[in-house]
Amino acid sequence: MKNPRGVYEKDRGSGVWWIRYADTTGRIRREKAGTKSTALVLYRKRKTESLEGKKLPEKLRTQRICFSELAKSALEYSRVQKLSHRHDTCRMAFILRAFGSKPVDAIGREEISRWLDFQEEEQEWMPGTYNRYRALFSLIYRIGMENGKVATNPARLVPRRRENNARLRWLTPEEEKRLRFAIEMKWLYHLPEFDIALNTGLRLAEQYGLTIRWINLEQRIATVPRSKHGETRHVPLNSIVMAALQHLWPAAKQRPDGRIFLSIRGDEALEGNRHWFNAALRDARIEDFHWHDLRHTFASRLVMAGVNLRTVQELMGHKSIQMTCRYVHLAPSHNLDAVERLATMAGSQGVATDTRTDTALLRDISDHIGALA
Repeated sequence: MKNPRGVYEKDRGSGVWWIRYADTTGRIRREKAGTKSTALVLYRKRKTESLEGKKLPEKLRTQRICFSELAKSALEYSRVQKLSHRHDTCRMAFILRAFGSKPVDAIGREEISRWLDFQEEEQEWMPGTYNRYRALFSLIYRIGMENGKVATNPARLVPRRRENNARLRWLTPEEEKRLRFAIEMKWLYHLPEFDIALNTGLRLAEQYGLTIRWINLEQRIATVPRSKHGETRHVPLNSIVMAALQHLWPAAKQRPDGRIFLSIRGDEALEGNRHWFNAALRDARIEDFHWHDLRHTFASRLVMAGVNLRTVQELMGHKSIQMTCRYVHLAPSHNLDAVERLATMAGSQGVATDTRTDTALLRDISDHIGALA
């Protein structure tokens, strides 16, 4: 059934419906209704009121809600519920510069999509960065819907970018040697952070959120109270990590919050490491490497050491074994050694093996065929 002429979507595909009608004075009015069914009911109501000669108030709309109001509620939710709330805070500040003062009902899917596309090109965003901003927009509107402040979530209709989650980069022994030297030369104070990351596989937010409350030195266990998947997990601490913690422990004990990683002055808890780690990478002449790749290095070295995948999965805090299986490919020599055992078994069982080159074998086969002819 066709929609009445006065019922329409202002932004096609947005799911937000409007009505257009003439009041008793002949003045054309427009109202945002929300869902299509609500728009149809409201349209019939306004048409009936117009026919009955009822006067409509000058201001039909309730007070318009600012985008910044929704953003504030979303940040509060993020602070309580999300491990990555610090990242949300930084991204939100960037979003608010563009949308903070705008009324929520003036922002649709097209406005959000255009802004994201522009920033993607201007800031040279990777697909993952684009998706994180899109997800934050969606969170803002989702919390707004739960609070009854908006009817729809236009960000949900913005397509995600395809991410290359297959990228795996790890630190080679030679790269580690150069990077460690660079850190020791200029950023020795931050060396424990590097050692702990390389020997625990903690995510950045998990590591820099650690407090003395969540570390048991006697049992050599660090507890992550809320991991990426919202679950508590326990991380064993080897001797390298224990030695690093000995340097950090005295200053952490002096703080009310017990934060482990502090600024060099000791007056501020660190939230990350870009201020020194990126510079250390440049000094060490290491390219295409990120802090998260230390986590990949941790996993790959476990696999190369012969640790079974189930144990690696538990140490990494992966929800599924499929995520852990990616690291098998980081140990080609280890895999080659495994399949080479088949050749050893074949030899021990008396199975003839020929290690000559393919060219030599083909030549022998050709000569044999010639002799038979």
